[in-house]
Amino acid sequence: MSLKRPGRHPEGGGPADQPAGIDIVGLTKRYLTPKGEAFTAIKDVTLKVEAGQFCSIVGPTGCGKSTTLAQVSGLEKPSAGTVKVGGRLVDGITSGVSYMFQADALFPWKSVLQNVIMGPILVGTPKREAAELALEWIRRVGLTGFEDRYPHQLSGGMRKRVAMAAALINNPRILLMDEPFGALDAQTKVIMQNELLKLWEELRPSVLFITHDLDEAVALSDRVAIMTSSPGAVKEVFDIDLPRPRGNVQEIRHEQRFLELQGRIWESLKDEVTRAYARSTGAAA
Repeated sequence: MSLKRPGRHPEGGGPADQPAGIDIVGLTKRYLTPKGEAFTAIKDVTLKVEAGQFCSIVGPTGCGKSTTLAQVSGLEKPSAGTVKVGGRLVDGITSGVSYMFQADALFPWKSVLQNVIMGPILVGTPKREAAELALEWIRRVGLTGFEDRYPHQLSGGMRKRVAMAAALINNPRILLMDEPFGALDAQTKVIMQNELLKLWEELRPSVLFITHDLDEAVALSDRVAIMTSSPGAVKEVFDIDLPRPRGNVQEIRHEQRFLELQGRIWESLKDEVTRAYARSTGAAA
């Protein structure tokens, strides 16, 4: 069955199916606490993601990883610095972006098919074509036969498959993923990582992937950025030279080059984790 995918909507005027690079320079975000005090979540974050690249961000809890994604999506405005997508300044909601959260973010009153079909409908795809496209994506994520089920009738891994189909169905230029597999058990997590790699290698959107799992970051990514403890900034960026296609992530983790990269990155990350832990226990005391 030949299906027409909804086209991307590039801000740079390039081909409709072209992924977009992300260029973050000097990004700072401040909030007011409930007491009215200024709190700096991230400070002078600078990071470049090439078009079609898979980049993971790893750092201690509370370092501003999710805040950084919110600036890229345009859901929040920076206090200072800039974010450019496809060469254009982000000012409002960024077009051609899909967001996948740690929570499933599915509509509980809608079936699997109704959840997946929403993306094409919202960008103006005719209903019949949108339904065909949704059924194809449900097949691609291994949920054929579950089209009429509701989220509460699915396992955690199955709900993640629905969320992934909903995130990818509009063929996004940029995929933002905020700990999407963090709540899954170890076995299901590996399955979902392999599914993500397979689908990403077909579509090649630019990806910003937040995780606390260093092994996950190394296994999936082209680059891994380490963020400092609060206020968050990019401490170091590591290029991951493992060959693609990666294959099974569970097998990759036993390879010598994987172990070398993981060890080098952990040396940088552990200082930030230790510093953040000491700060939190000191505050608690």
